[in-house]
Amino acid sequence: MCFAVSFWALDNQSLLDSMPRTAISVASVCILIELMMLAVGLFTWHISTGYADLMVRVLAAFAIGYAAYAIMVYMIGYLRLPPDILLLALAMAFPSVLLLRLAFVRLTKLSQLKTRVLVLGTGGQAARIQKLEQEGRSNRFSTIGFVALEKLSPRVDQDQIVDMPDDLAAYAKSQDVDEIVVAMEERRGQLPLTALINSRLSGINVTEYQTFCERVQERIDLDALKPSWFFQSGGFRSSPFHRILKRIFDILLSLALLIFTMPLLIITAIAIRLESPGGAFYRQERVGLGGKPFILIKFRSMRDDAEKDGEAQWAQKSDPRVTRIGGWIRKSRIDEIPQVLNVLKGDMSFVGPRPERPMFVKMLTDDIPFYQERHSVRPGITGWAQLNYPYGASTEDARQKLQYDLFYIKYFSLVFDLSIVLQTLRVVIWSDGAR
Repeated sequence: MCFAVSFWALDNQSLLDSMPRTAISVASVCILIELMMLAVGLFTWHISTGYADLMVRVLAAFAIGYAAYAIMVYMIGYLRLPPDILLLALAMAFPSVLLLRLAFVRLTKLSQLKTRVLVLGTGGQAARIQKLEQEGRSNRFSTIGFVALEKLSPRVDQDQIVDMPDDLAAYAKSQDVDEIVVAMEERRGQLPLTALINSRLSGINVTEYQTFCERVQERIDLDALKPSWFFQSGGFRSSPFHRILKRIFDILLSLALLIFTMPLLIITAIAIRLESPGGAFYRQERVGLGGKPFILIKFRSMRDDAEKDGEAQWAQKSDPRVTRIGGWIRKSRIDEIPQVLNVLKGDMSFVGPRPERPMFVKMLTDDIPFYQERHSVRPGITGWAQLNYPYGASTEDARQKLQYDLFYIKYFSLVFDLSIVLQTLRVVIWSDGAR
């Protein structure tokens, strides 16, 4: 719409003379800006929604989208738009998009648009659902009550507990319930199967706790995870066709990143060598696909004697071993770029769980259930856990990140990979998780 107004105001004849080329050029600009909006987190539920933060993110999306379009025009002159028309359209689009995003944020907070959930259970799983709602990390649902069925002491707020109604389906209908979530640790002899079947047949969604949490949190709840989940749950698609497509995606993206960042990589390597003794690159053994070790390549961000005692250490906040240049390349994620060589070699993928060192893997496998399952796919330069959880430096951090890694493995697709790559730009710009 903004482009149409711009052409009408400044150059009506140009639009009519070259309609196909103009349409393709305008579509290119719009798609690039939409992709950048995804990249900076404007379509992410739990991102801060304050006015100032929203304005900065929209501005960043427009600026980066415009820069990407300029590069595209340099490579494909056919897509060039008149500068005055382009700038006027973007100047009108910026406040329009900002207002629409503000309106969208307000709409997501309306209770009428949230899924109304009735929870069966008052124990630990029910308490986690209540905590998730209270923390405000999801605007997607609101609980209308917790049905007391278990003999255990309730762990949810007393004022939200309701007795089991005689007719569950009728009660749910009277309360405008959209979904019933079964969140009971102990079900033997207590699960009201007939009532749940009647509710489902009356049009109310009935969902298991694990499935509900996957959808709302976009991660797997390890506390409720059982071995049977891996073969009873959907997902985990891995056909030869998908693997070939992912490999092609990895190679093309790695080559593009290597070519476009080559000048930056050369400058970084020189800066590292000038600041502290030692090589520019750091080689370290990590665990990859199927638990097989490989040598990971990164820019060196610590002193050359960072582990002179021979013991592996997690990086800590304000780690004194990190050099000045190292701190900057860690925040900007430049230190990770040399790993494209690992991707081209086939040791890694562009997207996947981050590879850990063998000694950490051994320790975490002993302490965390299902930790080895993350090695069922190639490790990645970036991943779902890196977008959703800060840098990990403890067993508990590794446990939390595993929940996101399992979610990624279950729901893998090239579209998901592309979304993660784009959203990694948000992490780079806002320095989330760097250490």
